[in-house]
Amino acid sequence: MSGFQGADTTEGGIGFTTLGISNVGSDLTNLLLCEQIVPGTPPSYQVCKSIFTAHPLGGKMAETPVNMAQSQNRELTVPGCPESALLPAFECEWKSLGKIGAEQIIKQVTVLARVYGIASVGVGDRNRKPGEPLNLEKIADADLYFNVFDPLNTAGSLVLNQDPNSSDFMKPRQVSVAGVPWHPSRLCVMMNEQPIYIEWSSSAFGFVGRSVYQRALFPLKSFVQSMVTDQYVTIKCGLLIAKMKAPGNFVNNRIAQMFGFKRQTLQAGVTGNVLSVGENESIESLNFQNLEGAARFARENILKNIATAAGMPAKMLDQETLVSGFGEGAEDAKQIARYVDRMRIEMNPIYAFFDDIVMRRAWSPAFYEGLKQEFQEFKKIPYVTAFQQFKDSFNAIWPNLLVEPDSEKAKAADVQFKSAIATVEVLAPLLGPKNKANLARWVKSQIAERTELFSAELELDDEELDNPPPPEMMPGGAVENEREEPSSPPPFSARA
Repeated sequence: MSGFQGADTTEGGIGFTTLGISNVGSDLTNLLLCEQIVPGTPPSYQVCKSIFTAHPLGGKMAETPVNMAQSQNRELTVPGCPESALLPAFECEWKSLGKIGAEQIIKQVTVLARVYGIASVGVGDRNRKPGEPLNLEKIADADLYFNVFDPLNTAGSLVLNQDPNSSDFMKPRQVSVAGVPWHPSRLCVMMNEQPIYIEWSSSAFGFVGRSVYQRALFPLKSFVQSMVTDQYVTIKCGLLIAKMKAPGNFVNNRIAQMFGFKRQTLQAGVTGNVLSVGENESIESLNFQNLEGAARFARENILKNIATAAGMPAKMLDQETLVSGFGEGAEDAKQIARYVDRMRIEMNPIYAFFDDIVMRRAWSPAFYEGLKQEFQEFKKIPYVTAFQQFKDSFNAIWPNLLVEPDSEKAKAADVQFKSAIATVEVLAPLLGPKNKANLARWVKSQIAERTELFSAELELDDEELDNPPPPEMMPGGAVENEREEPSSPPPFSARA
């Protein structure tokens, strides 16, 4: 709580003296405004938690890259397999896994790893102990649950071995949660950045990765100070300065009340009122002309420092819009797209961990029995063989974050179709009837793919393509390959 303090703060007093601020504050204020935080100070577990939950940029630094990476669904394919049955089953199980969906679980683990430097997800079975191996062959009927652990839950077990001759050197192996060991097959550990040899991470309680706030702690503190400045400016913007003629050396109660009455009248005045002042008196507001440029310059530099320290594009932290959208391919958009692509690469291991679980549950033996009724070619193939074929053929690709606008897609399609026409013009005279039929089918497929240029599909009779009519039955009755031989030019001596 703040207020003016001095010898005379009552209405009608001569003036105000000092500004006082009480020592009541939040954990974030006490942590980030303390003098002990200097450049290079490592954040502790509690500091990271306070920044993530209370700092205006804490959630954005940890969550925004993950949200952008997951803003598009992966493009799933199972080539050579019945995709019409496999993909819907996979997507249904993916969205319902753990009752919140695999996407949300992955987000929780990734965000906590960015906040503290390391995080883990455990696959539990209500009918099995955490120390038992995860039986993938029976996982389809298991009663699973998924727990996300932060470094405090796994403290003491994810310190990582520092012996360079050990097989598990700087690798997470055995994980215990509150003293209970979990089997490695049930866990997926994710770190933010790679661990450094004998480099202790206070936020993660081990020689592991680092928090995204590790290098940005000091500029994050400066950002809080800029918020305090904004508050003071907001409070002072409405302050009016009344320049009144001094009453002289002797001030009695009557003169003090008169000056107090003038200030009350000024305070109560609104639009439409008329206020009279003395000839040598004036009323002004505080002049912030020289403050605006410095405050904006400092705020922008703080944001850039935070983004640089976290390895993020600055546009992801400030609220300014991109010069052009993602579809226009602007430099800012390209920089963000490259950063998100790198984020997706780092998230691929945990996606692969959940892909295996979802495939086992979605393409279960019971599902395969129904699949054999619809697709007869699988009736004689055992489930184990078919599942391995489905798993080996499964492919998930992240789409490009830079999506071209429809106008650019139409231009690219036009160039590609003109190339197809040129190919036909060159090859058609050299091919026989069968190859011409194949060439016509190829042109048909090219037209079907150019939805930006053609609104309807080209329909051709395959039987007529395979059995073309004889040349004399073609329109015009002329032989198809017959060409009128051009007359040879007259000799040079006979030319006029």
